[in-house]
Amino acid sequence: MVFDKNTYFDLTSFEHKDLFMHAEHVWEVLGEIVQYVEKKVGDQKVLIGQGTIIEEGAFIKGPAIIGKNCFIAHGAYVRENVILGDNVTIGHASEIKNSIILNNTAVAHFNYIGDSIIGQQVNIGGGAKTANLRLDQKSVHVRNGDDVIDTGLVKFGAIVGDGCKIGINAVLNPGAMLGKKSVVYPLVSVVGVYEQDTIIR
Repeated sequence: MVFDKNTYFDLTSFEHKDLFMHAEHVWEVLGEIVQYVEKKVGDQKVLIGQGTIIEEGAFIKGPAIIGKNCFIAHGAYVRENVILGDNVTIGHASEIKNSIILNNTAVAHFNYIGDSIIGQQVNIGGGAKTANLRLDQKSVHVRNGDDVIDTGLVKFGAIVGDGCKIGINAVLNPGAMLGKKSVVYPLVSVVGVYEQDTIIR
């Protein structure tokens, strides 16, 4: 399976698509977020797009880039090195860290998204999590059949392609790779690589 950006995302309308330009494997972008965000935000720490609503009680630590017409609910925690596209919803008590979330995606509530890239038009159900650290704290490997690739990343959550649906309380284990329009049933623990249109139950 090819692990380039086009396998997982249509970046045509994403303002920060240049970030993906030189990555052979899409997870390599995770290592570029810090420098990219710091360069964009400068001393402002947080950039917030026009029309975005941030409810009282949400906390944006930054540095972060938040797109246009987003909604960040009470109790949400947007940590360091986060890029949100346009029309992104971050629900109550959700935490986002060192991640990219593309346009028109909803992270419902009580979610954790860490060291991950989430595509456009994705819905992440309540309580679903990305686990971004192996229990042995070794670098995360991507497994595709008999092939194993060492990403070199100690912290790496998941790559979730455009149009995926993640059921409530599902867990995406370190290095999970979901092709476009895949569906994860509630309460499922996801490990490994899945092609487009896969149903994981």
